[in-house]
Amino acid sequence: MFDPEIATAEPDTTVVKSAAPAKPPTLGAIGPTFRPPFWKLILVVEESAAPRTSSPLLESAVASGLNVFATNTFIVQKYPEINFSGRSKYRNRKNITIDQYKKLRERAKIPLLISAADGTGSRNVKYKDKKINKSTQIAGGDDGTIRFYNTTLSDGRNFVFNDLHYSKNVCILGMDIVDQLFPFQDPIGKKIKIDGLEYSVIGTTTRMGEAFGESKDNFIMMPLSTFNQRYSNKWSSIRIHIESPSEELYDKTTDEVIGLLRSIRKVPPGTENDFEIVTNEGMIEQFSGFTNGIKLFALCVSVIALIVAGIGIMNIMLVSVTERIKQIGICKAIGATKKDILIQFLMEAVFLSQFGGAIGVLLGIGGGNIVSIIFKIPAIIPIDWAIIGMGVCSLIGIGFGIYPAWRASNLDPIESLRFE
Repeated sequence: MFDPEIATAEPDTTVVKSAAPAKPPTLGAIGPTFRPPFWKLILVVEESAAPRTSSPLLESAVASGLNVFATNTFIVQKYPEINFSGRSKYRNRKNITIDQYKKLRERAKIPLLISAADGTGSRNVKYKDKKINKSTQIAGGDDGTIRFYNTTLSDGRNFVFNDLHYSKNVCILGMDIVDQLFPFQDPIGKKIKIDGLEYSVIGTTTRMGEAFGESKDNFIMMPLSTFNQRYSNKWSSIRIHIESPSEELYDKTTDEVIGLLRSIRKVPPGTENDFEIVTNEGMIEQFSGFTNGIKLFALCVSVIALIVAGIGIMNIMLVSVTERIKQIGICKAIGATKKDILIQFLMEAVFLSQFGGAIGVLLGIGGGNIVSIIFKIPAIIPIDWAIIGMGVCSLIGIGFGIYPAWRASNLDPIESLRFE
């Protein structure tokens, strides 16, 4: 998005073979096999496993969507690019004006390129009998604006001095606009109408794709001076784009720009800047700080879900022990040891938790893939998180299954055989 304004299976029941009495029999071989309603547990266990496997995909989508500026560049603007606390704190700042931009361009020595842009929302755009069917970003820029948005001209030319100095009615189109207004013809030299005024098309940009499900090609750019005449108001504040000559000079470029702008905007010494420095890395870091809170919340929910699942597993295994007391007595009578009974019930508990965990991992990966389709980014299979998730589920099964297994293994065989 070009926007210059600016997260029933059952326990294993192996049948005892009479030919091998020395080998302890397994439970469920004698009498009706108990079928625990563990699908309820599966829902809880998979809820705790799914967030761990889908979060890397979401993080990848966010990083891809926020990485919108060219290398070694940053932007100066009135408001933060990502702001979760509202704009009231920044509303009293002075607007960044074209005059301030021109002074910065004259005085700055280090930057390789200084450009500016402004923008507004949906407008009435048409060409002959064709109209734009969705909202369109109208942008004002200069000869360097396109470069800052990681795109190039696919056809035509860029803005020149006369376009900017004399506020010419010319424009450059994003590919979404070309697709809608000029599906079968060359748009260069054609005249389109924006809010009833004619603009000559002088260029088109290469296709940039989407970010966060929104197209970055749905824009029309006109000279900044023309935009300022048509759409500027008392709330308008432009964005200044700066490119450093190299990564090594990036910090020096930033320091020079901050110092000059503080002087130009008459910011008193000792007070904080009344403008924002926006970078790709800064946006990703800022968003990551927000998502860390979400991750912590998700972790707490996962822990609670795992505890609930563990308690459920323990209760079901206790019921299973009660339902199978006579089976346990028979198994002990024909040679099963306490260890055999203990392992049998622990294996059943681990099976329940692993089954639920596997479903959770699959749902998490599936949810992450849906995110990747929505944001049009490569899918990631987080094998490490899947392994960790399954390991945690196994520990839950063992931890909460040990008491029922111990209770089953310590049943008196004579009392068990008398049980009805």
